Amino acid sequence: MKQRTILREVSIQGKSLHTGDEVTLTLKPAPEDHGVVFKRVDLYGKPEIRPHIDAVGDLVRNTTITSGHAQIHTVEHVLSALAGMGVDNVLIEMNASEPPILDGSAKHYVNLVQEAEPVDQEKDRVYFELQKPVSVTRGNRSLIALPYDGLKITCTSADDRGIHTQHLSLDIDPETYQAQVAPSRTFTIYEDIEELLKLGKIQGGSLDSAIVIKGDKILSKEPLRFNDEFVRHKILDIIGDIMLLGRPLKAHIVAVRPGHALNAELTRVLADQLKGAESGSKPKKKESAPSAILSTDTSLDIRRILQTLPHRYPFLMVDRVIEVGDTSLVAVKNVSMNEPYFQGHFPSFPVMPGVLQVEAMAQAAGILFLRNIQEDTKDKTAFFMSCDKVKFRQAVVPGDQLEIHVKMTKNRGKRIGVAEGVCKVGGKVVSSAELMFAITDVVD
Repeated sequence: MKQRTILREVSIQGKSLHTGDEVTLTLKPAPEDHGVVFKRVDLYGKPEIRPHIDAVGDLVRNTTITSGHAQIHTVEHVLSALAGMGVDNVLIEMNASEPPILDGSAKHYVNLVQEAEPVDQEKDRVYFELQKPVSVTRGNRSLIALPYDGLKITCTSADDRGIHTQHLSLDIDPETYQAQVAPSRTFTIYEDIEELLKLGKIQGGSLDSAIVIKGDKILSKEPLRFNDEFVRHKILDIIGDIMLLGRPLKAHIVAVRPGHALNAELTRVLADQLKGAESGSKPKKKESAPSAILSTDTSLDIRRILQTLPHRYPFLMVDRVIEVGDTSLVAVKNVSMNEPYFQGHFPSFPVMPGVLQVEAMAQAAGILFLRNIQEDTKDKTAFFMSCDKVKFRQAVVPGDQLEIHVKMTKNRGKRIGVAEGVCKVGGKVVSSAELMFAITDVVD
């Protein structure tokens, strides 16, 4: 089969789901072996981001890719439509950080691709043909990829209450994708909405762009498009997320209660196998990382911090944990002139923003709480909820080492924590705050 691009440039406009911004997305033809590339035309230098598993950042209710200071949120629907319709090479220009959500499905993106008219190119498409089974598991969720001549997805979708359990198996080709997968809309549980809003998510969400499940009732602007629309949308997301492999996949994927985090984990395992195949050697076995911060841990280096916190450049505010106990923790953040916020805060007198000092305290407190709940924290993260009694006493400038002291003061079960935080430079207090945060499952 030949590689494919599109014949003409096409655009679509709408509101994004999580940021709520109005955005214009434009698809442009691209040459052979170009691949799918996003371009942020609203940012200085118009940076390009290639969707790949190594560029993945946030996985809470969407898939975010990052390159330097540029990010694209919620890429899964666009990528799914391109993969489902067999488009290999295209440039995607956007004037904001997130594609429009439209009706919450991939139907409008499929229509956009058809309007652009996919065309064959000279070179053959290169597939990754899976040679041996791989799997990933998190609790009662699992994904298995099996060798198969084509792309087939067998999926079981279910919520924690077992009210909306659905099952479907499909061989994916452009015709099947367009008719059976693309129209399925995203959905959420009614009880999750308030928490998502507090996390800064779904700012542009409405019943025009999602289905809401409330108990055994379905809230929607229109009737369900399929009786099993939820599992079909899970298949849609899987197709989009495995496109982060960077190459079309031939495999049979068997999914039980999948989500973006687990999809990304499978894609990473597949990417390791692909690298091994390309290098002509077997992929090295990775040493298994601890799935929780252990009570015996007395310090954490940057690798362990990255295993614990979801934050990445430019928002990771803890470089090392130098001391950790049952109720207190000491961490450091090295403040460099290379920090991106110094470009505007302030060019003539660079000062670390106070809000980022508070964020550093919150991240350190989250690490401490995750250590103290003493259970598998692989699928959990700490989200900053509120702060009180915030004081800033002295400017923090490039060259300073921020010493972050946090102490747990309240612990409401294993879900809510309150801590006192103090930042010091050279032994002097520069800021302080009282912080509240929640431990949340990261599964979608």
